[in-house]
Amino acid sequence: MKRFEINALTLTVVVLLFTPALATHGRASAASQGRTSDPQVTKGISATPAIADQTYKIGPQDVVQIDVWKEPEITRTIPVRPDGKISLPLLNDVQAAGLTAMELANSIRGGLTKYLTNPQVTVTVTQINSLRVFLTGEVTKPGAITLLPNMTALQAVATTGFTQFARLNGIYILRLENGRQVKYPFHYKDVVKGRKAEENILLKPGDVIVIP
Repeated sequence: MKRFEINALTLTVVVLLFTPALATHGRASAASQGRTSDPQVTKGISATPAIADQTYKIGPQDVVQIDVWKEPEITRTIPVRPDGKISLPLLNDVQAAGLTAMELANSIRGGLTKYLTNPQVTVTVTQINSLRVFLTGEVTKPGAITLLPNMTALQAVATTGFTQFARLNGIYILRLENGRQVKYPFHYKDVVKGRKAEENILLKPGDVIVIP
């Protein structure tokens, strides 16, 4: 009799544990039935950037996923070359850098219409590698960091630590402008004390912060 009571209690606990999961599954199934997988809904083009801002411009070294419905030979995930282009079957080189995901999808679809009937194209930015700045020199964590919106030199430097040999008032930023390298001084000790605020510049992709 005691064994039966224990088993009944165990069964009750199991049911209570799994009931919410089953209810959730039911809601998920119902929701999925309300969605459509018809690619015509996209009207041939869709884009899903890896960031919320759909005005993001694709840059060199970013990775994009190209999906062409029912065309597995064209569908692929591919990095953007340093020259800003990607290579696709039928189209050869396609300009990607400087375009949004939607604009790139539109460009690919336009090119494919010469070979396919109403191609359905989806572009997804899966990795954003072009928005980076670099820290080098007497730092504990040299290398690339993601460039956040409106990131300043001080904010970037704050992501790392300095070695005991670092000359903090000798820091500078290297930037490529019009094909030539420009050097911007950054006196760390002065900036953190509220002086020389003009040196705490907004960073741009590709900037290199040197800590001597």
